[in-house]
Amino acid sequence: MPYFDAASSAPLHPVARQALLAALDEGWADPARLYREGRRARLLLDAAREAAAEAVGCRPDELAFTPSGTRAVHEGIAGALAGRRRAGRRLIVSAVEHSSVLHTAGAHEADGGRVTEVPVDRTGRIAPGAYAAALREAPDGVALACLQSANHEVGTLQPVAEAAEECAAAGVPLLVDAAQSLGWGPTEGNWSLLTASAHKWGGPAGVGLLAVRKGVRFRTVQPADERESGRSPGFENLPAIVAAAASLRAVRAEAAAEAERLRGLVDRIRAQVPELVPEVEVVGDPERRLPHLVTFSCLYVDGEALLHELDRAEFSVSSGSSCTSSTLTPSHVLRAMGVLSEGNVRVSLPRGTTEAEVDRFLELLPGVVADVREHLGAPKPAEAAPGPDPDPEPELVVDSLGKRCPIPVIELAKVISEVPVGGVVTVLSDDEAARLDIPAWCEMRGQTYEGERPADRGVAYRVRRRA
Repeated sequence: MPYFDAASSAPLHPVARQALLAALDEGWADPARLYREGRRARLLLDAAREAAAEAVGCRPDELAFTPSGTRAVHEGIAGALAGRRRAGRRLIVSAVEHSSVLHTAGAHEADGGRVTEVPVDRTGRIAPGAYAAALREAPDGVALACLQSANHEVGTLQPVAEAAEECAAAGVPLLVDAAQSLGWGPTEGNWSLLTASAHKWGGPAGVGLLAVRKGVRFRTVQPADERESGRSPGFENLPAIVAAAASLRAVRAEAAAEAERLRGLVDRIRAQVPELVPEVEVVGDPERRLPHLVTFSCLYVDGEALLHELDRAEFSVSSGSSCTSSTLTPSHVLRAMGVLSEGNVRVSLPRGTTEAEVDRFLELLPGVVADVREHLGAPKPAEAAPGPDPDPEPELVVDSLGKRCPIPVIELAKVISEVPVGGVVTVLSDDEAARLDIPAWCEMRGQTYEGERPADRGVAYRVRRRA
């Protein structure tokens, strides 16, 4: 069964498995003890730290191992904010950061701190000079800025080196979440703190990395002990740490060749999906992106149903669609980008993915999407296209209150041709996804979105027929 969700968690690399088994025999003792078994464990821990630090591009004594990438983010942000409390209490983040960053920002705000969110363009990338502008316009002192190296949902690479220079010029440290990119190469630029997660590159789950450059003011918030420089207290999971470091070195050795190969497979998906499946938007930067990841959204499709059908066809993929979420709100990444969220599919190819697997996915996808659309009563492409102008009223109201993604957009598509060119369709909806998907539908279908206004129990979205 092809597994196409490496961005969530990559399959365990063979080197990680070998190192893990060996370390279970040799690295079970306490590395803080001076007897023989403890010294042997300490040698393994030091070797793992040196290997990981070389891959990160920092000194070994700047790197701490944490129980997860999320913990590394939480401890990194909290420690930098606490260490620079005198400089100010403002935190700057991009709108598409991982939820671990945004959750920490929310906790900081709840504690009386302030947060500035830097917007992104339609590809998910911050604009050149965006962090310099945010720093310049901040009304008070900035303690820390955060920027991911690559987006986990759409694969867009961020200009980390440029942002790091802008932050350095202002005397503000930059924390980089490198979880998605570290397995492909080092993070460029003069960053101050960096976090990563081993299971993203094929290491075992339960190991994160937190690098803090010398000279960065940092104060651990939680109770500390003598382990990991006091930045991540508790007994180290030494076998997992050894396996994480060994697999990071192994994937780096393969990265150049595998990136070129997987980029070719992703290019094929990016090019062929819009040709094979009508009404699809491929999102993310087409060039400045991770080599193994592509995301696309399908109009008139329930994201959860689509993922279930692909699973039945033996393909494991992920989604940022609101239809797959119990909150019924679209992914914060897709929302910040202003792109279609319904029927969203993220394909992230693990190392070793074959051409035959990609060919089979492209062969099956059109039928799967068509079946889901038919089940939902979505208009066929010919039906969705505007027909000749009829005589009815120049304005229609579509009541989609209580109906969830993608039904409001399906009902809009069914009636748009019932108003003349220049006429208006008003869609009433209480589904948060409609706020994103109706404007995206207008963009894709060549219609004019005229905005929203409050309505009883929901929101009224106005669409003017232009084509």
